[in-house]
Amino acid sequence: MAEVVKKATRDAYGETLVELGAEYPDLVVLDSDLAGATKTGMFRKAYPDRFFNCGIAEQNMMGIAAGLAACGKKVFASTFAMFAAGRAFEQVRNSIGYPHLPVKIGATHAGVSVGEDGATHQCCEDIALMRTIPGMTVINPADAVEAAKAVRAAVKLDGPAYLRFGRLAVPVIFDDSYSFEIGKGVQLKEGRDVAIIATGLLVSEALDAAELLKNQGISARVINIATIKPIDREIIIAAARETGAIVTAEEHSILGGLGGAVAETVCEAAPVPVLRVGVEDVFGKSGPGAELLKLFGLTAENIAAKAKQAIALKNS
Repeated sequence: MAEVVKKATRDAYGETLVELGAEYPDLVVLDSDLAGATKTGMFRKAYPDRFFNCGIAEQNMMGIAAGLAACGKKVFASTFAMFAAGRAFEQVRNSIGYPHLPVKIGATHAGVSVGEDGATHQCCEDIALMRTIPGMTVINPADAVEAAKAVRAAVKLDGPAYLRFGRLAVPVIFDDSYSFEIGKGVQLKEGRDVAIIATGLLVSEALDAAELLKNQGISARVINIATIKPIDREIIIAAARETGAIVTAEEHSILGGLGGAVAETVCEAAPVPVLRVGVEDVFGKSGPGAELLKLFGLTAENIAAKAKQAIALKNS
């Protein structure tokens, strides 16, 4: 068996910024004293005159980003998800979202896989927060390939975007032939008994869950949803109607994230059982990222167990 290649989505983010810097002379990058962690340090090294360290002042950074965007610059503003979506929420809402400025927020270190930094830095609420801002596009790529393509798509977007990246190296699912489109989900595996709709690093776990279910005679469809807003209603409604049962999987609170977005869509158009795998309304803990994923049930085994529960519900 070939060795699984792993790479953190934040690494792909940094690398792609450097590539875009050569293509767009008006592209600038802002960071809040975390360039080494967010990987924007790669851009700083390549284009020091277009990189701005705003210090540990995330609210101010978002205001600067808004001003630069209003002057015609292509702007990426980066920090940890906890600070981008949490600490700076008001500035993102009022200075970027309200005037619909094309600021791209590169939020790294999302979810519990941040690890030892603990609950204060493990943001599991950011997707929910960003989804509520009118006109905000929210993207949570599954692997490094999708992350790079999402950044390239975002730079062309006329409006604000929140791009969510992780600290942990995750399996590479896609190859360079993969075509990413904002607002479009991708079916990765056909199935008739249940649909597993996943985002971010849980996409690889969803694929593993489908294999576990296959060994038990259960056919599971797997769908990758990278763009959580605007969400691909068509692919979700089709999955609901054709399988009759859905499980969502995300490294985020089960409240307000992918699970909420899918449930809203299904409830309106094709009501079927929807069970959610995610962080269940609790704060994180300090520990190794991989162990925390197991602790919070963000695993293929738990996804497979939820899938069987969803099938039982549809058959009851």
